[in-house]
Amino acid sequence: MPVAVASNLDDALAPRDIVIGVSIDGVAKAYPLAALQRQSPVMDTIGGTPLLIVFADDKQSVRAFERIVDGRRLEFFAETDPSTRLVDAETGSDWDFTGTATGGPLKGKQLRKVAVLKDYWFDWKIYNPRTALYTLGAL
Repeated sequence: MPVAVASNLDDALAPRDIVIGVSIDGVAKAYPLAALQRQSPVMDTIGGTPLLIVFADDKQSVRAFERIVDGRRLEFFAETDPSTRLVDAETGSDWDFTGTATGGPLKGKQLRKVAVLKDYWFDWKIYNPRTALYTLGAL
């Protein structure tokens, strides 16, 4: 995914744009709320940790998880029938918004939750001056 870095972040977003901030082991990244609402789930890596970032059906609630189960990195996609559900490409298991496998070979397994912070862009940058910024790829 394309990433903006600290030197060119000042004009990347409006100061009061909402971002979802994630920081792992001193490595920070901001995900613009508008980008996540258009592209959920998002799979990314921060500081070597593979992440899954998802929106609830209400398009307001956001959660992030490490996307590793039993030492295996999983890739996820969304299916909508009639509500959104997550499916991992490796086993076809169904996952819910809590990060729990609800069906398939991984039923009962739990993804490790990662803390997220919903914040204004200007505020996130103050406390995370070396942050990276997630940008959507070509649509």
